[in-house]
Amino acid sequence: MKYKRILLKLSGEALMGDKQYGIDPKRLAEYADEIKQIHDKGVEIAIVIGGGNIFRGVSGASNGMDRVQGDYMGMLATVINGMALQGALEEKGMLTRLQTALKIEAIAEPYIKRRAVRHLEKNRIVIFGAGTGNPYFTTDTAAVLRGVEINADVILKGTRVDGIYSEDPEKNKNAVKYDTISFDDVLKKGLNVMDTTAFTLSQENKLPIIVFDMNKQGNLLKICSGENVGTVVNI
Repeated sequence: MKYKRILLKLSGEALMGDKQYGIDPKRLAEYADEIKQIHDKGVEIAIVIGGGNIFRGVSGASNGMDRVQGDYMGMLATVINGMALQGALEEKGMLTRLQTALKIEAIAEPYIKRRAVRHLEKNRIVIFGAGTGNPYFTTDTAAVLRGVEINADVILKGTRVDGIYSEDPEKNKNAVKYDTISFDDVLKKGLNVMDTTAFTLSQENKLPIIVFDMNKQGNLLKICSGENVGTVVNI
């Protein structure tokens, strides 16, 4: 395998499948199968999931809700998604640990870096919930932060699109896809890969990002095997 330890970032919306909100058990099972393929090859896996399928703090704030309150609700939504994914992974026979940035001892361990690394070394999949534990930070930032802390080799951002394009490919069919692109070029071209805080953190720590289509079967295994899938953002 090209990568020994990865941080997989999934959006909450990805778990909806064809539903308008919530969690689609079929999509959850599909993701568990994809993750099992690389787990069986010995890849150490950490995962961060968004909460947009349940609640978004930003949209709550736009409707008059207090932003801080909304963001904490969003963090709890990521914990729900984390628990759902944990259940799906364990159903397939994998050992997992859910760690959260907010203390919820009844259902998850508190996030402790050394403990998380030890779990990875013991071939357990670690799911990080509740973002960074602070409002005003996205789960993209949480993913890069945890990736840096656990010394991940790469951030794998699973989306509905098969890479980074010059424009939104769902709106413009003539959009050009990049196979590789530098951090500087992403910023110059104003491409929307991750929020600025997450992206800058990744750039400063020389942690590459690969954006790929998580819904295409076998993509995760291909990336970890070193095949050119999606778009690589590198120094």
